[in-house]
Amino acid sequence: MDSVKKDEGWNLQGKYIVITGATNGIGLAAAKALASRGASLGIVARNKERADEASAQIKKASGNSSAVDVFIADMASQRSIRRAAAQILDQCPRIDVLVNNAGALFVNRQITEDSVEMTWAVNHLGPFLLTSLLLDRLKESDSARIITTASHGHKMVKKGIMFGDLSSERLYTGFKKLTGGPTLCYAQSKLANILFTAELARRLEGTNVTAHCFDPGLVATNFNQNNGLLARATMAVMKLFSRTPEQGADTLVWLAESGDIAGLNGGYCADRQLKVPSEAASDREAARRLWDISEEQIRPAGTLD
Repeated sequence: MDSVKKDEGWNLQGKYIVITGATNGIGLAAAKALASRGASLGIVARNKERADEASAQIKKASGNSSAVDVFIADMASQRSIRRAAAQILDQCPRIDVLVNNAGALFVNRQITEDSVEMTWAVNHLGPFLLTSLLLDRLKESDSARIITTASHGHKMVKKGIMFGDLSSERLYTGFKKLTGGPTLCYAQSKLANILFTAELARRLEGTNVTAHCFDPGLVATNFNQNNGLLARATMAVMKLFSRTPEQGADTLVWLAESGDIAGLNGGYCADRQLKVPSEAASDREAARRLWDISEEQIRPAGTLD
């Protein structure tokens, strides 16, 4: 499909953008570009020291002296996300763009304090919960958008979301682990990003908020560096054929600054174009089912509805 041209009458000057995963890689590159266009940022990070360092880099690289707000949250912890969202709502009278960019892959299966598999928690439930908590504030903007980092890797999950194994027990055991179970777990979470975007857009029809996701391509970042020597060696080889973080962030920035993107609402983009995702990622019934299950998974313990 043809790319959508930027509307020069719309720009990021004075806009407020909340972005997760902005301390390195695609997120940091995007944050610098967005700030250079006059946007003010609220970066959500797990580590305050790294967040403060990123904040300084963003200001220096962009030439934008506006304050970069720092909010601390572990995207694997729903309690932590709720606390950070409360701080954002308290400090930020407006939010124009929310960028769900943080992501991770774990070689070994881990379970969070919320009894959720770690990859699913960070890559899908974290964005789902943060978006839910900030949505009313986004609706108060004249025009707002939600952008989520997906991946071409979603196509690895041929049969769709494995609703019967969202805890990924089977993917992390025996032969399946040896043949790429953890990678399939990651791919499933990226498929969830696309389905979430489509269903979110459907639910936001008639409002001033649009939802989008994008594939940054294979990018040379620090991703997957915490999973042992083999993972680091694999990523080192892949970097030889990878894009720079700035190239990976390009479509994200395009989605954030382009004026007329109504035609992209609910869509999956790559290289500044609307793309057709996998058949599984186009399953609207699966998107609705995923939404309902996700709502159950983020419901605080002890609540009835």
